[in-house]
Amino acid sequence: MAAKLLSWACIRNENGGLSPRPHYPSMPKYPKGVNVSFDEESKALFSVIGMTCTACAGSVEKAVKRLPGIKEAVVDVLNNRAQVIFYPAFVNEETIRETIEDVGFRVTMIKEDTNDKSTQVCRIHIKEMSCTSCSTTLESALQAMHGVLKAQVVLATEEAEVQYDPKILSYYQILEAIEDAGFEAILISAGEDRLQIQLQVLGIRTENSVRIIGNSLQALPGVQDIDFDLDLQKFTISYEPDLTGPRTLIKIIESTGSGQVKAIIFPEGGGREAHKQEEIKRYYRSFLWSLVFSIPVFLMSMVFMYLPGINHGLDTKIVNMLSTGEMLRWILSTPVQFIIGRRFYTGSYKALRLGSANMDVLIALGTNAAYFYSFFSILRAATSKSFKSTDFFETSSMLISFILLGKYLEVLAKGKTSEAIEKLMDLAPATATLLTLDNEGNLMNEEELDSRLIQKNDIIKITPGEKIACDGFVVWGQSHVNESMITGESRPVAKQKGDMVIGGTVNENGVLRIKATRVGSESALSQIVRLVESAQMAKAPVQKFADRISKFFVPLIIILSFGTWLAWFLAGELNSYPKSWIPTSMNSFQLALQFGISVMVIACPCALGLATPTAVMVGTGVGASQGVLIKGGRALESTHKVNCIVFDKTGTLTIGKPVVVNTRLLKNMVLREFYELVAAAEVNSEHPLAKAVIEYAKKLRLDEENPVWPEALNFESITGHGVKAIVRNKEVLVGNKSLMLAQNINIPLDAEEILSETEGLAQTGILVSIDRELVGILAISDPLKPGAREVVSILKAMEVKSIVVTGDNWGTANSIAKEAGIDTVFAEAKPENKAEKVKELQDEGYVVAMVGDGINDSPALVAADIGMAIGAGTDIAIEAADIVLMKSNLEDVITAIDLSRKTFFRIRLNYLWALGYNIISVPVAAGALFPSTGFRLPPWIAGAAMAASSVSVVCSSLLLKNYKRPKELDTLDVRGITIE
Repeated sequence: MAAKLLSWACIRNENGGLSPRPHYPSMPKYPKGVNVSFDEESKALFSVIGMTCTACAGSVEKAVKRLPGIKEAVVDVLNNRAQVIFYPAFVNEETIRETIEDVGFRVTMIKEDTNDKSTQVCRIHIKEMSCTSCSTTLESALQAMHGVLKAQVVLATEEAEVQYDPKILSYYQILEAIEDAGFEAILISAGEDRLQIQLQVLGIRTENSVRIIGNSLQALPGVQDIDFDLDLQKFTISYEPDLTGPRTLIKIIESTGSGQVKAIIFPEGGGREAHKQEEIKRYYRSFLWSLVFSIPVFLMSMVFMYLPGINHGLDTKIVNMLSTGEMLRWILSTPVQFIIGRRFYTGSYKALRLGSANMDVLIALGTNAAYFYSFFSILRAATSKSFKSTDFFETSSMLISFILLGKYLEVLAKGKTSEAIEKLMDLAPATATLLTLDNEGNLMNEEELDSRLIQKNDIIKITPGEKIACDGFVVWGQSHVNESMITGESRPVAKQKGDMVIGGTVNENGVLRIKATRVGSESALSQIVRLVESAQMAKAPVQKFADRISKFFVPLIIILSFGTWLAWFLAGELNSYPKSWIPTSMNSFQLALQFGISVMVIACPCALGLATPTAVMVGTGVGASQGVLIKGGRALESTHKVNCIVFDKTGTLTIGKPVVVNTRLLKNMVLREFYELVAAAEVNSEHPLAKAVIEYAKKLRLDEENPVWPEALNFESITGHGVKAIVRNKEVLVGNKSLMLAQNINIPLDAEEILSETEGLAQTGILVSIDRELVGILAISDPLKPGAREVVSILKAMEVKSIVVTGDNWGTANSIAKEAGIDTVFAEAKPENKAEKVKELQDEGYVVAMVGDGINDSPALVAADIGMAIGAGTDIAIEAADIVLMKSNLEDVITAIDLSRKTFFRIRLNYLWALGYNIISVPVAAGALFPSTGFRLPPWIAGAAMAASSVSVVCSSLLLKNYKRPKELDTLDVRGITIE
């Protein structure tokens, strides 16, 4: 746990040794060395928890405005927020926060820029959460912590993701807060911005040895942070991969220990899968033990009474009216109630201590009512010579047994929802072959090592059929690599010297030597796993519906249960129903008690809580397996509403590999000399059209392997227009028509005709001016992707409007749009114009998805309701996009929309079932059918129904694993897409 950890911070004392990790005090009033401007304004946003009405908001506003230096204070009671504009010379955020806290509310400062490098994200596995009430209560408690910017707790994954300010708070304090709330917390990761490795160090005997090794590691360049767990003898080390690596760390540890210690990669026993298996086994064992005691109790209560010989023995009196059967049932049900069912008591205590009520509270109340009524009944029989007791020991014991069975099936099913992550993690090979080369590249040594020990710049050998251990580039050899497991691309991709390879993919035929460039959490595979994990943590807006219900669900059921018991009891006492309704073995109190307990245990808040997250988990996992990475529930929910798609042209609708197809010179020039000047000007540009020009210019100089272009001076890239440079003392302009007009370059009539002809052929015309005279026009073509027209047609059938927005000229844009079957076109649009167009469409009532390459389309991707980055390949860390399409195939746009629609259909179905179950089952359990049909639900059957409802919701979500993309996509011909 957090208390057992020793830590080193990156702080050195005067003697060069390590100072202990500092505490995290509140911010100082006036930080030393900071210049304060007395007229400078600042804005702070606070989350204020506990406001219930406008009077609360008024009291907060009044208290804040009394402070010196406050310009304006606005309190929003609906969103539980307060915005304050103040002068930092007189007051700061901490003083404002404390003032609001003094009014009586819980306050957290909200950082508006959550991408700030000063924030960190930790992921924590949380044990012993039983229902939605637990997760929402814990989330509120974490969100209320000073220094926590955002907290998400997901019941389905049993994980929390907390974004916090490390200057104010440490993850140790977050772990302690979770444990103080009554849950067991296990740290999964402490931050996403650094590499981390866990090493088990065998042979350490004293704390002094730990400190010596810690000092040696901290002295190593690149080591950022070190923690040591005394119980597990585990070092957790954060480091910079450019400066050091795991093998270096192990070498330092073992050399510091004078050969008496050995360091190894910490065994994976503490991982997510291990915790899951441990939980499954725990519920399975508890269920089996409960059966051992509950089945005899059930048989004695329900079966043996009909067997004369056995019934006679069970009816034998021991003390007064206390029979052998009653005594045995009490003895057997007691361990089920208090030992096996202990988890429900601890769960109830934790929930009530946090001021909420969860599923455990209902179970504990229901089983206790049955058990203690039965206990006092047999106690009275033992002390009376005339009282004949009736016990319900089978109700409490069978109820606990069925609930444990339901929990076992639920965790078993929930485990299957995260199989997508497990499959991704299994792609990484266990071992790799490390090569040691001399300065001339000759092989000196070859050894097999754990793939987790690979360091940056290592040379790794990959044999045919072997998995590639890390991201890197080929330094020797050629082969074909199957990348389908990462990108979804079915055809093997040719690789030769200089080509990039992705960790987790499979080498098909030749032998390769690769140089490691991205290892550990930096690799594409790790980023994909992290993206899918984050997606499964992110709540869909529709989840708020279940969260709202969970707050009052359990108290409402307790009131209904008590009301049911009271109504039936009073009706019996007042003779409001015939005595024949009461079973022969009961009286009116006992019948009422049975109805009350049934209502208590049949209601199920868990089914509501699991309806959304389990479907989102399976949906995002299925998407990842098909090369569609969906960033969470919000993206899924918005995508299913999309009715308008805005396509970028280059690289999205077209292949994205422009080629020069024609050159028209307007002046007498040598073609090679012309292209030397153009290439020299374009070589510094990153635009795809510029690269096409460079590639064509290289073909004119086949005699040179790597041609050197003339030096370009005063290079200027004019966004959306072209480039300008001085080459060989000549002013060279290369760009579109608008660039020439802006620079006052005259465009002759014949040049205008050539441009019109070029654009009519869906080609882009590039104009070249030398010394302010137009000398040539290049025609560049970027062909439409195979299958693009069919994709647009399918979208039309799905009632989704398609639009093209491009920076290219109108002629080319119209030609490409016509070829693709798109009617609406907006051309010559700069990046900011694309975003404006998206907003216009939103104002017209459309739910807009923007599909682009994630580079110059970032503003539009952010502005759209859903941003889709297409053809991202290994570059999956595209912050602007909500959905990352790993392949270049447009068909994945349809897959994303169709999958989101299927997922949300499943979520609606889950909610319909969960709500329908509670709406129908609670009245039935309360005896609504009893007067007319005589049908009555015994409490233990009600408990079984409750357990089954949760399992059924999870199983419903699991049906998404059978998702098949629309059949129309299987007929598309996309094989023609090849990029050399």
